[in-house]
Amino acid sequence: MKVYLGADHVGFNLKDDVFAYLVKRGIEVEDVSSRELDPKDDFPQFAHAAVLRMISDEGKDPRSILICGGGQGMAMAANRFRGIRASVIWDAEEARMTRNDNDSNVLCLPARVLQREDERIWQDIVDTWLHTEFAGAVRYKRRNAELDELV
Repeated sequence: MKVYLGADHVGFNLKDDVFAYLVKRGIEVEDVSSRELDPKDDFPQFAHAAVLRMISDEGKDPRSILICGGGQGMAMAANRFRGIRASVIWDAEEARMTRNDNDSNVLCLPARVLQREDERIWQDIVDTWLHTEFAGAVRYKRRNAELDELV
């Protein structure tokens, strides 16, 4: 699995922490964010860059983790693409459910919330999301296909 990581200026510091965490766990990761903090950048460009790389990746189960202030903007930008199921997640149980039921392939993290918390919270979210398999129930597959028909 390869993870494409993107963040705007609000998520920049958390993104650096997530990047180091993924590398430490042996997960291949590519950072598509700015190399330097730019307080005037906009989240859509990073969501777009991560999702385009993910869509064109022919490897097994490519995913993205996107980080902005509330996570919602990144999710809105990412979900404009067919086959993308981006979810804003704030705890490990939601991370498990979005993978199990929805086969989420983009994790959107709310930096303003998670940076105030113990780092183990976002680490647990990331670990749970990365390691939970899609249940593959017929109804879940049908719903995902219905989502793609909306685009």
